[in-house]
Amino acid sequence: MNMSQTTVDPAEVAKFEAMAAEWWDPTGKFKPLHMLNPTRLDYITRQIAAEFDRDLTAPKPFEGLRLLDIGCGGGLLSEPMARLGATVVGADAAARNIPVAQIHAEQSGLDIDYRCITAEEMAAAGEKFDVLLNMEVVEHVSDPLAYLTACHDLLKPGGLMICSTINRNPKSFAMAIVGAEWVMRWLPKGTHEWNKFITPDELKELLEKAGLRHEDATGFVFNPILWSWSLSASDLSVNYVTASTRPA
Repeated sequence: MNMSQTTVDPAEVAKFEAMAAEWWDPTGKFKPLHMLNPTRLDYITRQIAAEFDRDLTAPKPFEGLRLLDIGCGGGLLSEPMARLGATVVGADAAARNIPVAQIHAEQSGLDIDYRCITAEEMAAAGEKFDVLLNMEVVEHVSDPLAYLTACHDLLKPGGLMICSTINRNPKSFAMAIVGAEWVMRWLPKGTHEWNKFITPDELKELLEKAGLRHEDATGFVFNPILWSWSLSASDLSVNYVTASTRPA
């Protein structure tokens, strides 16, 4: 792939730019992410701690690690990573997301390097990171393999990527589109396209083709009775997350 090319889908970017001002409203259009965020952080922090032998009870356990939050949006993951001591770059192709993220970080007293830039542009510039957070992005790009190859190139040898997405099956259509968009109206209709969802087997194959080693896959499971999210090693039927590494 010519790294001057991009896997950004302008229509997908426009969807999220239209919602940019609502990133930090826990009752707004990003309510599902606010609800899911503690569970995402639980998985992310434990994977990073295990990979880099860090003590999560330390004041800043991720100090010394350079981390990229690709598709950072308003910074819902960038900010806690910065608080844990990582040197954080937050990147997003949607230009309107960046000032929202910058202002909130400044108000929170956090030093985060936010940029409107693509994964391909950063890889072409030779940027390298210990950790790459790639959360709910791969189902929105035009070429998942080319995008994941750029993510591979952004990792240092021995680096870790956490990548989450949505499975493609009747249950995911019912929950992620009918439930979240049509019934609950947590997200505007059309935010997700079911045919762009990626099964765990497909994602594993894509990661391996991109040169990454698949290490783990875990489900994010929503309980409508308890109104809460949890991690599941066996239920990857709708939302799920993977950990992969760039071989040293």
